[in-house]
Amino acid sequence: MNIKERLHRILSTLPEGVQLVAVSKFHPAERLQEAYDAGQRIFGESRPQEMAAKYEVLPKDINWVMIGHLQTNKVKMIAPFVSMISSVDSERLIEEIEKQASKNNRTIDILLEVHVASEETKSGWSEKELRTYLASGILNNMTHVRVRGVMTIATNTDDESIIRRDFTTIRRIFEELKPQFGEAFDTLSIGMSDDYPIALEYGSTMVRIGTAIFGQREY
Repeated sequence: MNIKERLHRILSTLPEGVQLVAVSKFHPAERLQEAYDAGQRIFGESRPQEMAAKYEVLPKDINWVMIGHLQTNKVKMIAPFVSMISSVDSERLIEEIEKQASKNNRTIDILLEVHVASEETKSGWSEKELRTYLASGILNNMTHVRVRGVMTIATNTDDESIIRRDFTTIRRIFEELKPQFGEAFDTLSIGMSDDYPIALEYGSTMVRIGTAIFGQREY
């Protein structure tokens, strides 16, 4: 199967309204162009330098989503063009996105990354930290950041009950935060190549799939 066939096979499994982020990190621009030619417009990268380099050579109607842990000093590299930063995991990062978006006269969509997995290595706010931050009202002063929803990465396990537990938790957090943000808060980003069919059961509106489209990455 080529990229076009794999892409269309995955799209055929997604309900209406679910966005596909093609995780293109570590893949060369030519492979992204193949997916673009097959109709894909949302691509996910985890390294700002790589995203900026690909932005320069690929069509300008691509929506670029930052999916990896983002250092504050790298925000300025992608602020002029990034569509969404889905891995926002700290107050400092939100402040820097606000600052750089303002400099570029843009509003940048963000997702709040919440840590619900069993592994300590995964990034993200704990639910308690996030609620404390939101209660402070600091976010209300950010005019160049638009909170679109939440994101999480489920525990890396073959035990489906643990994955379901993680998705149950993030779905509850999403529903509980929704009234605070209003209509713009519409994105529940859960599900990757291995677990996205389960994520769809929990109302995922954005899945992040790389290997199943592009094959194994070239590191």
